[in-house]
Amino acid sequence: MGRLAEMQRKLLEQMMGPEAMGVANANLVWSDDKVCRNFLCGTCPHALFTNTKMDLGACPKSHTERLKTEFLAAREVNPSDPIFSRFQMEYESNIFAFVDECDRRIRAAHRRLEKTPEENAKTTNLMREIAEIELAIQGGTEKIETLGEQGKVDESMREMAAIEALKSEKSEKERELQQLTDTSGASGHQKLRVCDVCGAYLSVLDSDRRLADHFGGKMHLGYHELRNMLGKFREEREKRKMPPPSSAPPSGAAGGASKPGGDRGSDHRSSRDDRERERGYDRHASRYE
Repeated sequence: MGRLAEMQRKLLEQMMGPEAMGVANANLVWSDDKVCRNFLCGTCPHALFTNTKMDLGACPKSHTERLKTEFLAAREVNPSDPIFSRFQMEYESNIFAFVDECDRRIRAAHRRLEKTPEENAKTTNLMREIAEIELAIQGGTEKIETLGEQGKVDESMREMAAIEALKSEKSEKERELQQLTDTSGASGHQKLRVCDVCGAYLSVLDSDRRLADHFGGKMHLGYHELRNMLGKFREEREKRKMPPPSSAPPSGAAGGASKPGGDRGSDHRSSRDDRERERGYDRHASRYE
């Protein structure tokens, strides 16, 4: 019971802030090791998966909005300070590692089902498309009822024709899914599939409503958000590779010649940071293209 109470306190502290709980250290600053750097730079995985199978519990570090505001303001004033680059590198590395662990579970699940990743990806995509079509059909049915109540017969008929087209498309995809199920993989686990976003097991016997609930569920959307972050990290990486536009005057032009070696120290630090970050990206980013 004591552990449960501690977890509840931590969650309340993250939602309301430690000041509101009366436990904040007045001297705590954003650069303190007790402050969650994932939270400062973006999103902490601990906050994405509460009440799911991947619930990590409360983050052991502080999530205080005041400190995040101060961090962002300080970074805005002096973005070239190495501490911000270090915090961002740590944040990106943590997200990479978290998604890597999910990918490891997905690969293991694929091996257990003795299915190729291509077969699982195609099946998962078909199941998602069927669920999305079912949601569109439900929405269209509700719209027809509303149009009928308003006496808009022509619009109601057009909407009904659109729904019939969706039903036909759904039936076609269901036949394709059934054919794929009958012709691929081992017989022992033919009814199971692995979600290539979050690693959850799906069944081709699941109802459309249940599949829609999965793809709109907290765990699936949480991993989807993390994978989107990886894409953004990669875009930023590509931007850093691009040469800056040439707008400065050539060396020795008006404004005075620079001192030999005057900026070599900062250039060296910047290059070293870039190399360190590149090594992390090279290990992980290519698989999320």
